[in-house]
Amino acid sequence: MDNLFLEDVIKEVIRRVKNEVFLEVEASGRHVHLSRKHIDMLFGEGYQLTKAKDLSQPGQYACKERVTVTGPKGSMSNVIVLGPERSETQVEVSLTDALSVGLRAPVKESGDIINTPGVTISSDKNSVKLDKGVIAAKRHIHITPEDAQKFDVEDKEIVKVKVFGQRPLIFDDVVIRVSPKFNTAMHIDYDEANACGFSKGTLATIVK
Repeated sequence: MDNLFLEDVIKEVIRRVKNEVFLEVEASGRHVHLSRKHIDMLFGEGYQLTKAKDLSQPGQYACKERVTVTGPKGSMSNVIVLGPERSETQVEVSLTDALSVGLRAPVKESGDIINTPGVTISSDKNSVKLDKGVIAAKRHIHITPEDAQKFDVEDKEIVKVKVFGQRPLIFDDVVIRVSPKFNTAMHIDYDEANACGFSKGTLATIVK
């Protein structure tokens, strides 16, 4: 058998095994989702966010716009804005980020901003003072219905996940989020990424 052909076969087998057993891990840094109202206030009436690059989840993208987030004890500058616009403004940070500006951010799923602290968001043009909206995102897995069936999980299920970074560990309390609009991937923040020795291409498996 031709060696090159054999190498291709082996690579394909490895790829299929990975897809059946593992899912990719992605680390999310601090970022802001803005409502239409707050985009207008920060950048001008009718302003449209400028897409810089697409993210792994369909329809989500990083913007060229940057803002400063200020809490009771300090500020974080050059915080990236993610699009598209949201119905409510939300600031997602790690627990370390939050403490650095004097806040205690609750761990919540994205979109759940009830009983959360506020901050001031500033652009070069204006500032907006929020009375709520700061969270540390609960670690989660975006997953397609097909992959949910393959991994034997369902929407809102809480699972354990073993991450094979440089410092492998098992994360508990990981929420499953199933949608045909997703690409399958686990999302953690930079505190969690540092804990497991994350690097691009890190894989994980759901522990059942």
